[in-house]
Amino acid sequence: MSTIQALILMPVVASALATSGQAANGRQTLSGHVPEVAAKLQPVGRLEGSRRLKLAIGLAPRDEPGLDSFLQELYDPASPNYRHYLTPEEFTGRFCPTEQDYQALIDYAKASGLNVIRQNSNRVVLDVEGSVADIEKALQVTLRTYPHPNEARTFYAPDVEPSLALGVSVLHIAGLDNYALPHPKHRRHSPDPNADQTARDATPKEGTAPGSQLWGKDFRNAYVPGASLNGAGQNVGLLEFEGYYANDITDYENAIGMPINNRPHLVIVPLDGGATPEDGGDNGEECSIDIEMAVSIAPGLSNIYVFETDDGTFDDILESMVSYTNVLQFSCSWGVGTAQDPTSEVLFKQMAAQGQSFYNASGDDGAFVGAVEFPSDSPSITQVGGTTMTDGGAPSYPWESEVVWAWESGPTVSGRDASSSSGGISTYYPIPSWQTNISMKANLGSTTMRNTPDVAANADNCYIYSDDGQPSGGWGGTSCAAPLWAGFTALLNQQAAARGAAPVGFLNPALYALASGSNYTNYFHDITSGNDTWRRSPSQFYAAPGYDLCCGLGTMNGTNLINALVGTILPPTLLPPARISGGLTLTWSTLPGFSYQLQFISDLGPTNWVNFGSSITATGPVTTASDSVTNSQRFYRVMLLP
Repeated sequence: MSTIQALILMPVVASALATSGQAANGRQTLSGHVPEVAAKLQPVGRLEGSRRLKLAIGLAPRDEPGLDSFLQELYDPASPNYRHYLTPEEFTGRFCPTEQDYQALIDYAKASGLNVIRQNSNRVVLDVEGSVADIEKALQVTLRTYPHPNEARTFYAPDVEPSLALGVSVLHIAGLDNYALPHPKHRRHSPDPNADQTARDATPKEGTAPGSQLWGKDFRNAYVPGASLNGAGQNVGLLEFEGYYANDITDYENAIGMPINNRPHLVIVPLDGGATPEDGGDNGEECSIDIEMAVSIAPGLSNIYVFETDDGTFDDILESMVSYTNVLQFSCSWGVGTAQDPTSEVLFKQMAAQGQSFYNASGDDGAFVGAVEFPSDSPSITQVGGTTMTDGGAPSYPWESEVVWAWESGPTVSGRDASSSSGGISTYYPIPSWQTNISMKANLGSTTMRNTPDVAANADNCYIYSDDGQPSGGWGGTSCAAPLWAGFTALLNQQAAARGAAPVGFLNPALYALASGSNYTNYFHDITSGNDTWRRSPSQFYAAPGYDLCCGLGTMNGTNLINALVGTILPPTLLPPARISGGLTLTWSTLPGFSYQLQFISDLGPTNWVNFGSSITATGPVTTASDSVTNSQRFYRVMLLP
């Protein structure tokens, strides 16, 4: 067993998929569909029977214990199945509902007067549409309207839990209420120059963007200094409930100095007609942040896939994502209330089974009190908290320090005003085995329930282009951190591909195994200062040495972490030169996608090596160059370029 294999802890994620109750009348009743707040409110009406709604009905996996056992073996280096990922077809054949069960659901929907608007090849989610009257009859609910306690609108929700006269096990039905709408997880400093100056207006920064803020190479200089990896050959996928302005991305890439002929292609994957920048309520700011952060740390990405919808559900977008197996790393910077969605958990597990990584912004509202916002406590994806990073000065702008990102925190800060990295303890998911080797004494974490977040990255002082042509600084939030980790994973998978190794997939088991070893700080920047406390959580949580519930294990410590997770890149080796008419042909070993510089010198005494031509980006396992020198003495070397 290699050293790396010996470090990685076998994952066991205890299942918490919802189960339905079978009533005496033969109907199964589903839980978790009536918002808790509805019980405290008086309804003001009901939805009109002719109104039409879209629902996403999720079926239970065929063999849930078998799926969990498979994932345990898949990420156990001692198992013969280690990183032997499944194709979508293989996953469907082993773990998804049968064709007969899926057809039974289709038949039930049609018999209930509902239109089937989308079937999915893995048979996990069925999308239907129908009138409120038909939905109420099919599910034996009444969709009532209530005054929203925090927003100037009414919301609808069922008055009782839905039930179905169906023998096939249903996990969840998305779309039955609109109490919690998807919201982005970003913040921005007040643009008012007359606003009171507080500590948050003077947070540390040192970057190359206007106002010494951070963009582009600043993140690479801090997290992967000197790395030759750039994400070449890799794709990133983004989950979005809005669109973006294309010119904002072009302007950002121009501003950070990206060459015009070497930029990721932006591929929109629309769902239900796609989305516009205005759909998310922030004029495309979230989507722009996600794209710009990903391309900053991985400028060589081949494609960035934007999975967007304006009225779909998480289940719908995730169903689309799992079918794109050419995308090995995903990022999400959206949340939607505290109700759990067991259907999404199945789809997260499918991603892990297929070798795909998924990073979720933990949130921007400080410590979680009670239930954690979906999907910020899922144990099947990597949760990303936020930091405020300080870099050293020009010209290299190296990483210097980080603290918990917290613009507004402390025991007097109300929940609606808190602006800091979110973390806490799940009330729903038990602690996964890969988290049990971490001490939870000093950080007030749980030894029985899932703790969040897992890792962190910068969430402060970001300079972006958004809002159809507006450059601006002062941006923050864990929205910035999650796509940085997705871009970093593209570097991991680029190096894995160069070594002929499998993708890294779900990283939590490996990350926690490294953190539990004696060389923890070789791989992570440990965040030990700051907190995400607020009025309802005055003593929880504070940064602590090692893992904590503000920033998890910390931020990525460059090439050390990359090499620990996927192994090192071998230096180039010059092969014996071949004489040709008028000179020599020089050949050296290479890795596709990496750049090399051939150099020469005529005397081994001096140290001033001379570049032989321009750098060369390798396309195969060896690269050649010809030198016409015949009578003079020359020595050659090849350098792997950062």
